[in-house]
Amino acid sequence: MPERSREHHLPTSRLARGGALGRAVAGQAARTAGTRMSMVGRSEALRARIAENASIQAADQLVNVLGGMKGAAMKLGQMLSVLDLALVPDEHRERFQAKLAALRDQAPQVPFDSMRNVIEEDLGRTLEDAFATFDATPIAAASIGQVYRAELAGGREVAVKVQYPGVDKAIRADMKNLALFLKFWRSTVPSITASALIEELRVNFERELDYVEEARTQHLLARRFAGHPFIAVPDAIAELSTPRVLVTEYVRGQTFSHIATLSADERNRIGEIIYRFYIGSLFRHDEFCGDPHPGNVLLCEDGRVGFVDFGLYKRMLHEHVQFELECFRAAAEERGEDLLAAMIERGIVEPDAGVTADECLDYTYAAAEWNLVDDTFTVTPSLASEGMLLAVDPRGTQFRGMKSQTLPPEHLFSRRADFMTFGVLGQLNATANWHRIAREWMYGEPPVTTLGRIEHHWRSVHDVD
Repeated sequence: MPERSREHHLPTSRLARGGALGRAVAGQAARTAGTRMSMVGRSEALRARIAENASIQAADQLVNVLGGMKGAAMKLGQMLSVLDLALVPDEHRERFQAKLAALRDQAPQVPFDSMRNVIEEDLGRTLEDAFATFDATPIAAASIGQVYRAELAGGREVAVKVQYPGVDKAIRADMKNLALFLKFWRSTVPSITASALIEELRVNFERELDYVEEARTQHLLARRFAGHPFIAVPDAIAELSTPRVLVTEYVRGQTFSHIATLSADERNRIGEIIYRFYIGSLFRHDEFCGDPHPGNVLLCEDGRVGFVDFGLYKRMLHEHVQFELECFRAAAEERGEDLLAAMIERGIVEPDAGVTADECLDYTYAAAEWNLVDDTFTVTPSLASEGMLLAVDPRGTQFRGMKSQTLPPEHLFSRRADFMTFGVLGQLNATANWHRIAREWMYGEPPVTTLGRIEHHWRSVHDVD
């Protein structure tokens, strides 16, 4: 029997797809490297606990299932692909990582005629009427659509992101299938199987399907960072953007795979920019990109770092962001009792759960140590994944009290974005004193890095909030 063509419409049915604590005195509050900087030391014990046959089989099953699905499941696989799989022994990790990394480029193969129909149906005119030129070969393909290069009348280069036909139904089917499948994975990686996080992902994935909303978000970000000395966000073209078609300025730049080959100094520079964009945005603007991913980062010809893809963009209530800052400050300053009290007041920890102040501190450091420790260190792929697993490993006894508590969905999503940023930096082996950078938004302190001073001057001149 001849091999069936992979160029079909996306299957869409479920069966077919299977600030209360205030500022502290600077200088004396920060952690030193010799105290809680223990992530690396814990990693071997972590692996020893969870490197067993059941975990290997579950990991193999997870990547195979995610690899066979598209839409939301593929997106989840892409998120995991930036993390090193520390939950399996060394001899197996390269195989799993290769499978997950393949998800970055894996996408449905849909004939251009079908994609053209989507464009013309949404725009209400022919392709030739809307664009001066249009290259039918996609320049990028992702979980819910493909990106094409085109020109408008007058020669303006644009990127055109087009949803796959039926992908909205496919994503809804994926979420149902994924929720069922991940029940069997709950004991191994609760960080991606928590029901609250799955629900948060479902809501945000459905929002990602609305390219009109993404165009609005991208336009606001393009305006916010217009003229920025080292960050570039291409503007959206509202009059050509519809629920299934997003047209933006075209960004010329080198991909992340090229960035990873650059000198250590250049990778460190780009790493700090990524950190400032993905993490700093949350604490400065109460919003953040929920999809930090190597495929969304470009090195522009002028040396700036370009950021694209804002479908998974999250806005948080100011009081929720201030709560996270409050927890960070309390942890960095060793105020365990204040940290515990804040978590009880927020409803994260039950008052009678028996959770101690030290346990709160240890757990917070396991989850966010890189933001809290006043020391220069290099983020590696294994360090990134071990940090995540230390925060969520259900077999560990030292966090047993915290494991029974519930983190609200909005904080689950922001912490996941933090881990994903950490994972991206791990792919660069980026080095910095991340805590000293973070003190700009934790305490409002003046910047200590060259990039920080440049950005501070730019923000003051442009009156950026």
